[in-house]
Amino acid sequence: MEWTAEAETKLKEIPFFVRPAARKKIEKFAQEAGQTQITVEVYEQAKAKFG
Repeated sequence: MEWTAEAETKLKEIPFFVRPAARKKIEKFAQEAGQTQITVEVYEQAKAKFG
């Protein structure tokens, strides 16, 4: 799954020890939504869903 630079920057705001799990959840969320790229918008939608 491709991430935009802006979305990668947002991901780095998540503590490093939970970042791999967060990345997987966000990618799964995007895939289920039919997205092919993680943008800031997709990141924010996933964050809102998962808290």
